[in-house]
Amino acid sequence: MTTLKTLLADHPEAAPAIGAPGRDWLSYGGLRALAAEVAAHLHGFGIGRGDRVAIVLPNGPEMATAFVTIAQAATTAPLNPAYRQDEYEFYLDDLGAKAIVLAEGYDGPALAAAAANGLVVLRLQVAESAPAGQFSLTADGAGDGDADEASPLADDIALILHTSGTTSRPKIVPLLQSNIAASAGHIRDSLALGPEDRCLNVMPLFHIHGLLAAVSASLAAGASIWCAPGFDALRFFGWMKDAQPSWYTAVPTMHQAILSRASRNADVIAATKLRFLRSSSASLPPQVMTALQDTFGAPVIEGYGMTEAAHQMASNPLPPRAQKPGSVGVAAGPMVRTAHETEDRLIEGVGEIVISGPNVTPGYESNPDANAKSFFEADGARWFRTGDQGAFDDEGYLRLTGRLKEIINRGGEKISPLEVDEVLMDHPAIAQCVTFALPHPKLGEEVAAAVVLRDGQEATEKDIRAFAAARVADFKVPRKVLILDEIPKGATGKMQRIGMAEKLGLVQPA
Repeated sequence: MTTLKTLLADHPEAAPAIGAPGRDWLSYGGLRALAAEVAAHLHGFGIGRGDRVAIVLPNGPEMATAFVTIAQAATTAPLNPAYRQDEYEFYLDDLGAKAIVLAEGYDGPALAAAAANGLVVLRLQVAESAPAGQFSLTADGAGDGDADEASPLADDIALILHTSGTTSRPKIVPLLQSNIAASAGHIRDSLALGPEDRCLNVMPLFHIHGLLAAVSASLAAGASIWCAPGFDALRFFGWMKDAQPSWYTAVPTMHQAILSRASRNADVIAATKLRFLRSSSASLPPQVMTALQDTFGAPVIEGYGMTEAAHQMASNPLPPRAQKPGSVGVAAGPMVRTAHETEDRLIEGVGEIVISGPNVTPGYESNPDANAKSFFEADGARWFRTGDQGAFDDEGYLRLTGRLKEIINRGGEKISPLEVDEVLMDHPAIAQCVTFALPHPKLGEEVAAAVVLRDGQEATEKDIRAFAAARVADFKVPRKVLILDEIPKGATGKMQRIGMAEKLGLVQPA
């Protein structure tokens, strides 16, 4: 299994592949036929192997199948549908995109940016009563020259994504066909996915978590994916009733929103026999992991992933092995070790998490400085620095202490925001929290936290600080606690510590 095409090759023609609310299922045979049609259309429009095609579509089955089919003929570059025109212009230029896929009738900022960049505009059309994910393409204009009509090989780029770029210019992450195939296989194997499994996808499909963990890993297993139109806690249990999934995957803030509505949907939970739940893309508070297990009566599998690894690096194992709250599990695909944070060597104990394996990007595009800082050779392997700090326990389970850039340096004292999060989440009135650095004129940084209270619960800043002071050393106690109705989140639902002080108006932007 070396390319996306080989992921689909051996599954039964009639087996269901892609579903969605109120739609018939698209079978594996239908998905393979769609891939052939899409390739023929792209070639006719002058687009082929090696050409870069941006995809700007709402979440749903067509976004899933557009990625899967276009990547079998060209290079995909999914972009966030919520970007502004100047953001689209930057990303389209940075990617070197040749074409862009937009929904029929769309006339928003991505179209204006595509015109400014001289791209071929591909219109995605869905016929009435078409099965989930079935679409056709038409083109406004055509590409220059003859397209390379050969199928992409293992070393061709399948997917291009950007790093989030919270503190610097976003970096281009090319993921090869072989990277995608390897990671899909790793996730399939670690979750023991089979044809009988069905994933309810609520993750955005311009993000590696949804594209790999939900879609590609399911396809690698011959399983099915039921694609919701985004995440909506109010509609989640209705979707669960309709889809009858064996699992779903989400980020922690989504799980917390689902938990908040679980008590009034006990009948749906009882009627839906989940084999497991999966969480990734941010650390899952141990309290939330326990509450999910108790609520759904199923194990919670926390995974550890990032874009440069085509998502998964480690995962809590399935029963009968333990799922350890606060741990991201054991190595699940690539080799995972700890390295010295400034010297290019592997170490034991607490250090920077590094990985090596077939799912890891060959390197950032057109960025030799970033590659020099991020990759090194040791012990006969090429290692990628994740930027995360952590250590393994005696059983090989990895526990993260935080992003190195997010570690709070208070007058020389290093504080893990994850540690403070875990303490605050034990407060009976706190539903969500995020600990972050607040600039300080003398200490450099101070500890701050933003919290959301549970419905009907009350607590003051003084109460919360006193609760923390009884459980951690004084220098780790947040000096400022903001009680909010909602904590700002990024496009994929993650709470981002870097820049949180600016987002909350505590300091002026740099």
